[in-house]
Amino acid sequence: MSESVVIYLLLHQPRRLRLPAQPIPRGASPEEIGRSLFDEDLDRSYFERVAERSYRPTLELLDRQVREEGFRLSIGLSLSWLRQAERWDPGLVERLSALFRLPGVELVGCEPYHSLLPYLDVTRFARNMRAMRRELARRFGQKVRVTDTTEMLVSNDIYYAVARAGFQAMFMDGRDWVLGDRSPGFLYRHGSGNLKLLVRHHALSDDVGYRFSDRTWPGWPLMADAYAAWVADTPGPVTVLGWDFETFGEHHAASTGIFDFLASLSGSFRSRGVATCTPGEALRRHGAATAELTLPAHVCTWAGSGGIEFFLGNQVQQAVFRLMHHAYNKALLSGDPALVDLALWLMQSDHLHLLQWWGAQGDEAQVSAYFTPHEWWRLGPDRIVMEVQRVYENFVQALDGAVERRMMPPTRAGAASALPAAQL
Repeated sequence: MSESVVIYLLLHQPRRLRLPAQPIPRGASPEEIGRSLFDEDLDRSYFERVAERSYRPTLELLDRQVREEGFRLSIGLSLSWLRQAERWDPGLVERLSALFRLPGVELVGCEPYHSLLPYLDVTRFARNMRAMRRELARRFGQKVRVTDTTEMLVSNDIYYAVARAGFQAMFMDGRDWVLGDRSPGFLYRHGSGNLKLLVRHHALSDDVGYRFSDRTWPGWPLMADAYAAWVADTPGPVTVLGWDFETFGEHHAASTGIFDFLASLSGSFRSRGVATCTPGEALRRHGAATAELTLPAHVCTWAGSGGIEFFLGNQVQQAVFRLMHHAYNKALLSGDPALVDLALWLMQSDHLHLLQWWGAQGDEAQVSAYFTPHEWWRLGPDRIVMEVQRVYENFVQALDGAVERRMMPPTRAGAASALPAAQL
């Protein structure tokens, strides 16, 4: 039976592509290229809407719960989210910073771009994860020991890359095809590795993340007392619950009672004898009982049905993924760190997530369509697909000049024209 519950909330907003795709003049600067690739006006409108509905009221509620009731939790954020927040709502960042200064609120680091980089370059992925730890520690004054990668992507090789980056633990989703007959209520490790695995309870998490406002769900309406009882009855000493931050107020509107539910959780857990704790506290309390779990070569994720097919399951996603690869390779050939940075933003998992609906039906396709900007739908499905691919094609072609300049021989004066290799 659960003695502890780890609550993890993820803050992320993508850099949305500019559709229709914009032509990029040969010789354009990285800043000009970026403005052609990404739609900052669209990003700002979505960020401000979600901040009003979700970020501000949820942070206010959590601050009160932590201060008055001893609520303990963890919050992860991508640098994608942080840079948008710093630009468009610095007060929100300060409110988040104040929350991280309170005891019992742990900062979790995510893959900085929220990208599929570990699929294409696991060595750079490990290096970027180390850089992310330094950036978040500088910004929030808290050492980052636990990570969520991207969409909880976990596999055999990703496990070792995260361990190399110096983390103590990482989140993964508790899918049956990975766990077998094991309970998600324990800490695990792969082989003889020291990196711990905090396993998100998939069903209990999705009861809130996806089903809370579904009036056709047999568990509706979900009350905090009943939910705490389900958590208390979970086999194993610790239950991990993971949600998008936007679950509160955006995915489920305030009118559904989601904020009342969150406000009642702390007391409901306490009445059931379940203590809220941070990931670090869970490692200290229950780390000695860590069990071995063999991770597959295939990726496990918390998205969709739990496999990489949520991002690469149709021919359109596969085509865009190949273009991601070409864009990344071309940027590396240029040797320009600013162009590599743009290629990594183009590698965000969101750009594939938003195309999962292509040729599909059912709940997963509905989720994908929900996250696809409604401004895009005026183009029609076929045009959306065409324009997304054109964004990548335009980027690849625009880098011709940068690559050619790097290939030029040194001048007679001995000044090398090649740019230094990108270091991120």
